[in-house]
Amino acid sequence: MNARPPPRTTPDGHFIVVGGRRWRATDPSLPEETAARLRRHLMAARRAVRSATTAGDPAAERRARARVHRAKTALGERGTPWWEQSAEQRRRRWEDGLARLDADPPG
Repeated sequence: MNARPPPRTTPDGHFIVVGGRRWRATDPSLPEETAARLRRHLMAARRAVRSATTAGDPAAERRARARVHRAKTALGERGTPWWEQSAEQRRRRWEDGLARLDADPPG
């Protein structure tokens, strides 16, 4: 299987560059297991957005998009930039986000 090369990052590491557009990078201090769990939540939420959109269910779409937002915030890709947060704030961000996502499964 061919693995994709990692995306290009800005010199400060705060952003990845895809197709010439900057996107906030995931917080590099996230433990890998936690980051993997958050990415699984994110992908499930994105699939739920697609399903709700296809089904024409605006309420389900809003719920799914809220889950996408929660996952991206916990990953450090939205909200207060991770490089402006203390180590404790960063840890609390991902722990709280993961707890909320685990407690409220999609569906």
